[in-house]
Amino acid sequence: MMRLRVGENLLYLALRAMNALRPRRADAAELGTPAIRRILAVSNTAIGDTLMSTPGLRSLRLAYPDAHIALMIDGAYRELFASNPDADEVIDGRGDWRGFWPRVLDLRRRRFDLVCIFHSNEPQATPMCWLSGARFVFKLPNTNRFRFLLSNPGPVLKWDDFAHGIDQRLAVAALAGGKPTDRRMTLPIGAEQRDDLGQWLRERDVPLGAAIVGFQPGASTHSRRWAPSRFVDLGRRLLARHPELRIVITGSPAEKALADAIARGIGDPRVLPTAGELPLRLLPALLERCAPLVTGDTGPMHLAVAAGTPVVALFAVADWRRSGPAYDLDRHVVIQRGRTCDPCYSKNCPYDEPICMEQIAVDDVQAAVQDVLARGTP
Repeated sequence: MMRLRVGENLLYLALRAMNALRPRRADAAELGTPAIRRILAVSNTAIGDTLMSTPGLRSLRLAYPDAHIALMIDGAYRELFASNPDADEVIDGRGDWRGFWPRVLDLRRRRFDLVCIFHSNEPQATPMCWLSGARFVFKLPNTNRFRFLLSNPGPVLKWDDFAHGIDQRLAVAALAGGKPTDRRMTLPIGAEQRDDLGQWLRERDVPLGAAIVGFQPGASTHSRRWAPSRFVDLGRRLLARHPELRIVITGSPAEKALADAIARGIGDPRVLPTAGELPLRLLPALLERCAPLVTGDTGPMHLAVAAGTPVVALFAVADWRRSGPAYDLDRHVVIQRGRTCDPCYSKNCPYDEPICMEQIAVDDVQAAVQDVLARGTP
């Protein structure tokens, strides 16, 4: 850690000197014109973060219909974003120090005119994008100490200055000349994905056309997880009331043990744990089949919203208005509870079952699921 901090400080001093000796000048009149021929959009953190960047990407495409637009993402999620219609190519690039200099050299060879940093890690993102040689580099929030490299070093805006994460991405695109668009996320789901999912489900005795409720018990941070015991209780109640229902438990390979434990707890053959079993490329098609998905503040929640699936979203640590469903609000049910700890330890929550999430009762979630099921397929 000390070595990384020293390296960061040396990079900061070097870039300060480089920027002072040879400040990069760009004509703002070029923005929104064919003078911008090559664009890089950076969103290389989690699945949900990258999905929330797709409206910003669309804004750029509307403004630059003939430009070559590349999207840099975490390569682990390439299957989900490779077919985005607003990107001409997808570049793998993690948001950390590993491979930093090779990434810089690769970007320099690509000769981008403009970079939009929609969502990435600092202190790596701003230096990397400036060192790419692009004439314009835009990012919000612009609070980190490398902001002197940005084309928008001021006014300084923080996360709290944006109503929703999607609004922050759209604001970055607007700085770069992007055209107005709505908050709707882009997630193409092809016929091949749907067919392959159907075959995958049939092999596991899930009938074609079966009503499916999804459970997403895992989350990127422990504090966003509803207790496994409550998922078990909810699953038993739903299956007792709806004999025709199937429950799928989604999750990453790292969440397989959690999904399997919940399935065992429910103890019913109508429950299918898919974590670690379902190929990632089929996850959007599976979520499209669910009605609803019961989930915390997770990437699969955003995938479900983008796929047009109703969600029952459970929030306590975060404010759903900032990171929850951002459109089609009449289709979704959000259960928001307040934080119980002051200060909130968030990623370092000390409780095995976070007490803020314990405020969300099984009765309330069951009622929300029942409401969605009663609506039927839209």
